[in-house]
Amino acid sequence: MLYGRWVAARLRRAGARPYVHILFGARQTGKSTLLRALFPRADLWIDLSRPAERARYLARPETFVEVCEALPRGRRRVVVDEIQAVPALFDAVQHLYDADRGRYRFFLSGSSARKLRVTGANLLPGRSILHTLQPLVLAERPAQPGSDDRGIERPVPLSGSVPPPRFPRASLVDRLAYGDLPGIALAAPRDREPLLRSYALVYLEEELRREALIKDWAGFARFLRLAALESGRIVNYAKIAKDAGVSAPTVKSHYQLLEDMFIGFHVGAHSGSPRKHVLSTPRFFFFDLGVRHAAAGLANSHDTVLAHPGPLLEQWVGAEIWKRLQYLGRGSLSYFRTKAGAEVDFVLGRGDRLVPIEVKWTESPSAEDARHLRAFLEEHPRRCTMGWVVCRCDRPRRIAPKVTAIPWWCL
Repeated sequence: MLYGRWVAARLRRAGARPYVHILFGARQTGKSTLLRALFPRADLWIDLSRPAERARYLARPETFVEVCEALPRGRRRVVVDEIQAVPALFDAVQHLYDADRGRYRFFLSGSSARKLRVTGANLLPGRSILHTLQPLVLAERPAQPGSDDRGIERPVPLSGSVPPPRFPRASLVDRLAYGDLPGIALAAPRDREPLLRSYALVYLEEELRREALIKDWAGFARFLRLAALESGRIVNYAKIAKDAGVSAPTVKSHYQLLEDMFIGFHVGAHSGSPRKHVLSTPRFFFFDLGVRHAAAGLANSHDTVLAHPGPLLEQWVGAEIWKRLQYLGRGSLSYFRTKAGAEVDFVLGRGDRLVPIEVKWTESPSAEDARHLRAFLEEHPRRCTMGWVVCRCDRPRRIAPKVTAIPWWCL
């Protein structure tokens, strides 16, 4: 069964435009599945995750030009999956595109920007449009039965007028325990933890090790576990370097590697506050909580969630907002914290407007939960008109002037 993805219609519309389209995203986010659903009649499909196919084009990249030029005349759709495996194909795509912009529609997908950046790959500036595919968002995987999700934007049809089905509903605790990768959402509950363990072992370790050419594998493995355990917190480079037994510059390069592989993202500190002594070190988040638990060596279970639910809910909210911003292609996400202890979990920037957001595990939010939001609103009267407390309440409610508490499924 084909399930709807929020970005599907946008990618289909973009595909009609005469540019090269590059779709990035971590493994298992559904890039290949989405491209096959959108373009089932592609004239040429090259899958570079297959060893024989990869070896063929690594040995002789010009083969790609010859194969494309042998296609029948007329507009032809060409898909190359995992193109980072053969960066030289970007030059071949540019040659073909410049020779006849009307003949080909190229769709290139990849799960690593690291190799492309290190090798100086030609990302076709002025010729390409970049897209990303993220783990599932609320629009694709609704809340548990009984939740009112009428305000959530639904995936649009790939074709025709009937919307595709959304992924099975999931409770909040399931999301925090197993994450939001499409394959995990569809797997039987008993299979989810083994699949996530395999993802952490095969991809986060072996794939990262191979692509990054990491020499100190033991040090990287220690770093990876620590980075997962520290997900959502302000990064302490010196402490992680000491505990992992590597240098601080190495830790920074490892964090950049995770970002290049779309395994995580940084949330910077908000810098527009009139207060002094505001922290400036970024926070780092894993892109998916299920993968985070597996990489940290924690059980993917309800017990893991309920032991410390508040920080995990905060990470999930941060990732949900970040994924949507990536799809929208505009807006910013930051956090605010002072050395004196005043903090706002997230600050959403939209144009010249700011929306401060606090995350609480509570089912009964009160004015006390809004005290830092109120202070932030007072400091930014021209840019802030409202603040949110995301929690587990049953319906939106006003808990303080300009502050509304909303259920997590209304985010």
